[in-house]
Amino acid sequence: MDLQYFHHVRSDIEPLSPSTATRILDIGAGAGRTSAWLKSRFPASHTVAMEGNPAMQAELSGNADEAFIVDLNGSMPDFGSPDLILCLDILEHLVQPDVVLARLAASLAAGGTVIVSVPNVAHWSVSVPLLLGAKFEYQDAGILDRTHLRFFVRSSLIDLMNRAGLIVGRGIRGGLRGPLTRVADAVTAGTLRDHLTRQYVVAVEQGPVEWLFS
Repeated sequence: MDLQYFHHVRSDIEPLSPSTATRILDIGAGAGRTSAWLKSRFPASHTVAMEGNPAMQAELSGNADEAFIVDLNGSMPDFGSPDLILCLDILEHLVQPDVVLARLAASLAAGGTVIVSVPNVAHWSVSVPLLLGAKFEYQDAGILDRTHLRFFVRSSLIDLMNRAGLIVGRGIRGGLRGPLTRVADAVTAGTLRDHLTRQYVVAVEQGPVEWLFS
């Protein structure tokens, strides 16, 4: 896998982020760039980052207050009671994402926020070729990344969150800001929106679900 994958700063989560955070847990943190970015937003916070790739150890240690290289499918070290938990593009790589998410939810501080992102396997780049008879073949990166063990659509992601005791309050439909995608969305009056969404990013929050575009 291209190591650049581990260096992304997920600033796209900013619209879903809380106004304050004191203890941040980043699961599947990569090199910890997102943890460092959040630390710059919340300087008084304490960041805990966990990653499964040993090659990220040195950078991760420099980008988070506490850095752990662990098997994310196994036991995790004590991480306290965070008030902001990130699971960004990691649940699809886990054997039992529901078990992991339930444990994280149980540790969440009162009034805390959980932000989760997963690729959408119903995206047209996957669904249309399948309708035209293409084989379901894994790829080196993207929605059909060969390291993905689980696949999600919008409803299954929300169901996963609900089963962990987490109620989705807001979400971002990634990939809907491109000009061609916006035209397609307008022409179809939003009826194919779930097939135009490349990634879902959701956050736990009180109130009805509000979908943003990115």
